[in-house]
Amino acid sequence: MAESRTDPPAGPATPALYPCTVAHIRRAPRRYAFRVRTYLWLIDPDQPPVLPWWLRPLARFDARDHFGGNLPTIRAGLDAFLAARGIDLAGGAVTMLAHARVFGHVFNPLTLYWCHRPDGSTACVVAEVHNTYGERHCYLLHTDDSGRAMVGKDFYVSPFFPVDGDYTMLVPEPDGRLCLTVHLDRPGGRAFTATVRGEPIPAGRRELLLAALRHPWSTAAVSIGIRLHGTALRVLRGLPVQPRPRPPHQKGME
Repeated sequence: MAESRTDPPAGPATPALYPCTVAHIRRAPRRYAFRVRTYLWLIDPDQPPVLPWWLRPLARFDARDHFGGNLPTIRAGLDAFLAARGIDLAGGAVTMLAHARVFGHVFNPLTLYWCHRPDGSTACVVAEVHNTYGERHCYLLHTDDSGRAMVGKDFYVSPFFPVDGDYTMLVPEPDGRLCLTVHLDRPGGRAFTATVRGEPIPAGRRELLLAALRHPWSTAAVSIGIRLHGTALRVLRGLPVQPRPRPPHQKGME
């Protein structure tokens, strides 16, 4: 009689496109909010999408844009980061949510990696944060069953907040719906909330073209939008800019 086995639970379908709404709500020191529409990719970094040559300018995933940027693949960068923290996925699958390079430009305020053991269970989540100064930093999250984790803030992102406080991140792996929330709590209360909400569509040629037409040069638009809102807060609302410290050194990010 053949021995039965149990396959790892299936994860979300990849690759997929997630048209989504990103919202920022700043509660202190001045209240300010904005929303922007964009689209993200959900991919397996071991098997990134292979596009026909004429679509490649609209979506490219480059190892230089993640972690230390000096390893041959994104997965190799992730594994090096995890190994420096004593975590070995033993070949387990990873799901990655990010912007792709569009016409050679990319800006990822937040890239998420859901890291699984070979049996399909979640080992950890890595939240990779980029700021508008070309710096990046990774947070290792040990989430609960709802995808929630808390971690201290130790990387300069907004020029209007010092490097203090704690993040509460709700980052359940998308499977039919993208629903992410990040809160920043500082002395005195909740200072900032960011949300990402979206629904998946197939990552086909037609869908990618339509997404690119609806949100032309999407990564540059996100970067420019953040800078314009920052200018509005500084010039129109009079918010002082906080000094930017050197980003902390992280093992596995060399």
